Amino acid sequence: MNTLKFGVAALALAASASAWAQQEVTLKVSHFLPPPSTAQAKFIQPWCDKIAKESNNRLKCQIYPSMQLGGTPPQLYDQVKDGVADIVWTLPGYTAGRFPAVEAFELPFTMTNAEATSRALWEFVQANPSAKDAFKDVHAIAFHVHGPGFVHTRDKQVKTLGDLKGMKVRAPTRLTNKLIGSVGATPVGMPVPAVPEAISKGVIDGAVVPWEVVPAIKLQELAKFHSETDPSRPALYTSVFIFAMNKAKYDSLPADLKKVIDANSGAETSAWIGKVFMEGDVAGRKLAVERGNTIYTIPASELVNWEKASSQIDDDWVKEMSGKGLDGAALLKSAKDLIAKNTK
Repeated sequence: MNTLKFGVAALALAASASAWAQQEVTLKVSHFLPPPSTAQAKFIQPWCDKIAKESNNRLKCQIYPSMQLGGTPPQLYDQVKDGVADIVWTLPGYTAGRFPAVEAFELPFTMTNAEATSRALWEFVQANPSAKDAFKDVHAIAFHVHGPGFVHTRDKQVKTLGDLKGMKVRAPTRLTNKLIGSVGATPVGMPVPAVPEAISKGVIDGAVVPWEVVPAIKLQELAKFHSETDPSRPALYTSVFIFAMNKAKYDSLPADLKKVIDANSGAETSAWIGKVFMEGDVAGRKLAVERGNTIYTIPASELVNWEKASSQIDDDWVKEMSGKGLDGAALLKSAKDLIAKNTK
């Protein structure tokens, strides 16, 4: 009788383990842009399709674009930390000062190209405890940056530093706001979904964004003038993004599903996302060209003036990091060295 009971119990346990091993998991994925955006159409959805295929459809995504789970873009990080969403895509810089170490990548004229810089960013977070510890409350899948940020204005072409004087220009992060202020404009911080209304109502005269995001917010219909920077120089600016998973959700997955997530995380995934965003720049620029907007390339000779005007931002950031107990000089050197190493 005891043997029979033991056998029944063993069978039940085996059945339970098999069911657990075959469980299906639906992940709630949240972000702040509409479904046609590069972020969802070219990155998030393909990533979700890939993990579904590699898990034999046991991992599935339910994507919630445009903050459909509620809240505002700056709240996304806490939403994934607290389990409101299982995965989010957001900017650490939307919560100013909370993730100071990775700001090294948002300093003016630091980025080369988005693919190389995104790989460097992942390596930077892994190599620097102060950066990695800042994200300890979530399970990081990838870190990446977007392509070169450019100046887009409604009524006036920007060709020189002097052209920016008196203009109100939107920027995404606190360091980009400092950049805008250093080159003579009045910085106005806001998440990118707020840009169209702000321009149409005259709250701002323009915005700095990469070409990639132009279609998602229809900026080509609101800004008539676009100022690119000479591609031979480092980018005017970029922004840091994180693709992160709720830690408890990740920990709850069976080992084989964790492996699927792990196989689609890390340096190569980060670099792939950066490449996707670079490719999105082409489509965004094309819309402005087709609309007949004016595109001007600020030459390297003029950009020297921009670099001089904003050079103090690096020094101030290093000092500020020291005040927070971080080695700002070492962090900045690490970021630049890793970008240089990954840039071919």
